[in-house]
Amino acid sequence: MNQVLKEKLATYQNRVELGIDQLLPSASTRPERLHAAMRYSMEAGGKRIRPVLMIAASELFPAQADPLAAAVAIECLHTYTLIHDDLPSIDNSDLRRGRPSCHTQFDEATAVLAGDSLLTYAFQLIARHYVNEPALATCLINDLASASGSQHLIGGQMEDIDNEGQPIDADTLRFIHENKTGALLTAALTMGLRFCKPTEQQLEQIEAVGYHIGLTFQIVDDILDATSNPQALGKPVGNDNAAEKSTYIALHGIEGAYTEAKMHTAEALAAAQALGGNNAFLLELISDLEHRIH
Repeated sequence: MNQVLKEKLATYQNRVELGIDQLLPSASTRPERLHAAMRYSMEAGGKRIRPVLMIAASELFPAQADPLAAAVAIECLHTYTLIHDDLPSIDNSDLRRGRPSCHTQFDEATAVLAGDSLLTYAFQLIARHYVNEPALATCLINDLASASGSQHLIGGQMEDIDNEGQPIDADTLRFIHENKTGALLTAALTMGLRFCKPTEQQLEQIEAVGYHIGLTFQIVDDILDATSNPQALGKPVGNDNAAEKSTYIALHGIEGAYTEAKMHTAEALAAAQALGGNNAFLLELISDLEHRIH
């Protein structure tokens, strides 16, 4: 990552961190254990890729409102999925973002409720902060709810669980990844562009960007799970292989997975170029996602 991109990314990330601190209930809000768990998981750091993508998309063209509350909302929803993914009943992971996962730090019941609360709070944030732009709020809520529901994010998670230990199938693998990972990344971009009152063609172009970013992101995740270490990644590695999950590594091998990542990166860049606007940062970020370390 070049220095200019690194500084720009840090600016976006700092904006998101400040928004999280300002917009979430304080840890002392009753019930304190629940709100402490919500903040514990939200303040654990991470790349903040989804809110960063949203803010970047909102700046492609002149925006009608501040996207920060929506950016925090999508991070709330993303964090809820991480809390629930880590639970003993799903991935049984005791490490997340370099420290104990929520159910390890608190307990399983608190983690379930903290995840539920962050999911609900995401929509409360949007409804509250864009009350004066009802058409925008409706589109934001629809994008986020659709991407995170039973036919996309949760559906992808369900098929991921159902196919553990099953023979690898390319169609099923694509369904899992374009929904479990790609749908929310695409929503980050469409939601951001909503602030610019986009045309249908512009929405289709940014959906293509999100689709290919999502597959690149998941392919690189699969590669990292097979090749990285817990210290670099901030979470356990080798879980996919241990659980006999369908991954790009299992289907294509390491080199084949790298080839797939490069192809989807090129497609994402082409779609972002076609969209135009103030896209320099977005183009650099897309290129960098293929080469991320963690």
